[in-house]
Amino acid sequence: MLRILPPRTVRRLAALLLLTAGALPVAPAAAADEPGWTAGPASGGTGARRPSFYLAGPAGAVLEDRLALANPGDRERTLTLRGADAAGSWISFGPAATVKLPPRTRAVVPFTVTVPPASPPGDRTAAVVAAEGGREAVVRVDLRVGGPAVAALTVEEVSVRGHGSATAVTYTLVNRGNVPLTPALALHTEGRLGGAADPRASRALPVELPPGRRLTLTEPWPGAPALDRVTLRLTATAPGAAPATATATAWFVPGGRGAAWAGAGLLLLAAGAPFLVRALRRGPPRAEPFPAEPPHAEPHERAGGPGETRAASATELTGAHR
Repeated sequence: MLRILPPRTVRRLAALLLLTAGALPVAPAAAADEPGWTAGPASGGTGARRPSFYLAGPAGAVLEDRLALANPGDRERTLTLRGADAAGSWISFGPAATVKLPPRTRAVVPFTVTVPPASPPGDRTAAVVAAEGGREAVVRVDLRVGGPAVAALTVEEVSVRGHGSATAVTYTLVNRGNVPLTPALALHTEGRLGGAADPRASRALPVELPPGRRLTLTEPWPGAPALDRVTLRLTATAPGAAPATATATAWFVPGGRGAAWAGAGLLLLAAGAPFLVRALRRGPPRAEPFPAEPPHAEPHERAGGPGETRAASATELTGAHR
């Protein structure tokens, strides 16, 4: 039989439960995840910590360095090591490409960088990657192949796309040297009708161009003319490199077939106007009289020496005696 307790008794029992709960020992919270493993350049002889690797040598050289691994946790880790990025194929860990790290253990793993014999001088980038499961630690490797540094930049494939406020200039920068470049660009436009001048001072581009790489960029041109024939000149510069210039020609005509034909006619007229003005200034061509035929000169008899011609008289022609 269910017995209903009076309210006072219920309040006393509740207070007793709260006191009992406060007196019981509280179970400790679950321990936070332990810090995972780490990877980075091993300290040099001075013990200084390095943020990345830097190696330098001539073509054909075999360079060496060491990767430090640490496992501060309570379970064993199995890490896979490899090279990555542009010159990542030059990096080798040999048989140490897979490393087992016991708990609370540090390890130093050597690796080599073999520079191909035909590598041109200059800077390269690569990386050392340590991975376990879905986690990776990437350490940058800066490489310098010995030899003279050559900075060379070209501008190619200049074209104009779009119309109106959506007009843009597309171009390609090519690093023809052996050192990374941080280019800057200046743009100058000149219209046939004189209304498209839009010089832009040189400004640094937010890119770094590695050796041998090509990069296609777009420069907005919201002030492009509606009707004109425009010559564009792009000049790219970079520290240590000679300025590179490329030109292109763009035709701008209004939309619609009739308007396009009219615009093309105006542009042709503008293109031929200087020649017409010069022709009008010269005036019509004047007829020149033919030179009169020189009078026929009769030969005169004169004594001549060797090599001279003497006119024959009528007596000599007929053979009569003098």
